[in-house]
Amino acid sequence: MRILGINAVFHDPAAALVVDGQIVAAAEEERFSRRKHGKQAVPFSTWELPVQSARWCLQQAGLTPADLDAVGYSYDPRLMDETTTDLAGLDRDWEYLRTLYAERAPRFLQSALPGLDPGIVRYVRHHVAHAASSALASPHPDCAVLVVDGRGERTSMLAGSYRDQKIDVLATQALPHSLGLFYEELTEHLGFTRSSDEYKVMAMASYGTPRFADRFRELVYATGDGGFRTEPVDWDSFTPRRRAGAGKGHALARPEPEHADLACSVQTVVEEVLLELTGWLRAHTDSDSLCLAGGVALNCVANSKIHQRSGFRNVWVQPAAGDAGTALGAALSLAGEAGEPIAPMPSAALGRGWSDDEIEAVLREAAVPFERPADFAAAVGDALADDLLIGWFQGRSEFGPRALGSRSLLADPRRIDNLERLNNVKGREQFRPVAPMVLAERAAEIFSGGPIPSPYMLFVHDVAEQWRDRIPAVTHVDGTARIQTVDRDQPVLHATISRFAERTGVPVVVNTSFNTAGRPMVDSPRDALECFGSSPIDVLAIGPFMVRRPR
Repeated sequence: MRILGINAVFHDPAAALVVDGQIVAAAEEERFSRRKHGKQAVPFSTWELPVQSARWCLQQAGLTPADLDAVGYSYDPRLMDETTTDLAGLDRDWEYLRTLYAERAPRFLQSALPGLDPGIVRYVRHHVAHAASSALASPHPDCAVLVVDGRGERTSMLAGSYRDQKIDVLATQALPHSLGLFYEELTEHLGFTRSSDEYKVMAMASYGTPRFADRFRELVYATGDGGFRTEPVDWDSFTPRRRAGAGKGHALARPEPEHADLACSVQTVVEEVLLELTGWLRAHTDSDSLCLAGGVALNCVANSKIHQRSGFRNVWVQPAAGDAGTALGAALSLAGEAGEPIAPMPSAALGRGWSDDEIEAVLREAAVPFERPADFAAAVGDALADDLLIGWFQGRSEFGPRALGSRSLLADPRRIDNLERLNNVKGREQFRPVAPMVLAERAAEIFSGGPIPSPYMLFVHDVAEQWRDRIPAVTHVDGTARIQTVDRDQPVLHATISRFAERTGVPVVVNTSFNTAGRPMVDSPRDALECFGSSPIDVLAIGPFMVRRPR
């Protein structure tokens, strides 16, 4: 079967294509539109159809809309067929519009994808799509699954298990109780953008102490039956609202202590509730593997606590755990229902890619000087050892929010000032960490406390004491790092880090996403050239070519 998956409900519009149980392509619309999270579109940005990404997915497989057997849409308006007045905490008018939009999505898709039969569009419950995106894409198809996010149609959590590609739902949590919305409220109170900047709160939490945790435990707690409660919070009673943008664009080393304490307290209590939920799920399933999805599953600090304490031997997190991943999950869910054997997700590199000839043509059109080194990996590794900042553009782009070696900025981790340097380049708050890439075969001697290998940068690890002074740029204030292990299945990247290690004795490089503040990660060669041209990046390593900034 040829199945297209669509997410166009809350945020992060995306499309994915599954053919005969194989994941062929997946991409967020922001990579094409250049609108981060789809939120700069008006008037209904959260419902932006992923038209360009859907067309590209079909093109990647050589298909037309008429060739599709099914389209999975990751929201089921039929669950909202009653009056919305009973949905405490939700805006009745917006829920009506959201439902109406979803009901008409088949016709919208037919207009966007001429030749598509609207009769093949099938609705997939939002949290079931999340669950399928993780469980059915993972190396552990028979597993427990936990989805925690802001909300789906009427719920904010799903706990269940998969066997033979079929889900057994064991527990859900009705709205308005939501760990994701609770964390979003804190994000907004701290002056950041909700449904976008929650990772900043997680970083800020490391600078604080959980002095408000006892008060929050009275408001946010597990109920012992697979669910939880989140009572309304008067945030101003804890701390004054933080000024939006405070700490951005200058060298503040730390956030305000009272706000860091608030972030730490909420992070602590959310972790405790998640541990109780996973503990309950472990007791009600016979699998020792757990798959996680939903926006809360992007909280890598909480993921590490789950890995360490939940009782599950294997914990796998969907790298596109947010709403973009529901496009993939909707397609996989329909494939599973049809009984198609589903292959595990091969990697996160499911987006667009360009041939060497195509990249060279773009470079020549831009009239920029470039070179093609005989030993590309050695040339880039040497540049890193010489403390040059590298814009790295290789292969197909990543699906999901993490830069995983396709669209990255790379730097020398031995120099502490590279943290401030990168945050300045990207226009980010100075308290935010950058992450290390490490050769997979060397990871265990430097990092501990999390799963190894860890290819998707979704867990934090403790940095060995003897290494903290050697790689200060990637060691966070609490002595941890959010690592990505690099295996030989990424041969060019592996060879580049290996060359850096030969020169420096350090098998680690700094990795952060190839973008600047408020912009999506670069996706095309043109995007890469624009970012390179407007930022103090020393070298653009694109395909087999190097573009050097004149000095």
